[in-house]
Amino acid sequence: MPTSPLPQPPALRDALDRELLALLQVNARASAADLARQLGTARTTVLSRLNRLERDGIIAGYTVQLAQDVLNQGLQAFVGLTVSPKAGRSIEARLERMPEVRQLCAVSGEFDYVLLLRAESAVRLNTLLDEIRNLEGVLKTTTSVALAWKIERT
Repeated sequence: MPTSPLPQPPALRDALDRELLALLQVNARASAADLARQLGTARTTVLSRLNRLERDGIIAGYTVQLAQDVLNQGLQAFVGLTVSPKAGRSIEARLERMPEVRQLCAVSGEFDYVLLLRAESAVRLNTLLDEIRNLEGVLKTTTSVALAWKIERT
């Protein structure tokens, strides 16, 4: 029985798509007119490209990038989570509602998830860790507080 090919992820159409995405990564608030000027193309072309890139899931959203001095305030910690089987989705949903959770990754190895927390103080970090440990389905947490960022690429 022949197998059907796996669906291919959406692809960038050409160099214009790549250049447009690069400009947006520098300034996601740039206007379509400004982007068009920088790309040497029509504003309507930029708008149609943006619509297609969003529709195809290549652009998943727009965000705010904080200044480094704001990012360096408070404490950051990596937390390894071990969870009970079938609890993952509910735990993910609860963690998504916590604004201090900066990243959540499903991982292989000792933990099921690793998350990055940012808290304004040691007291707040401790409260967050208590909240996370008390989530139904969390079996174990292991926390490492980040002391210094030696290499950071965004």
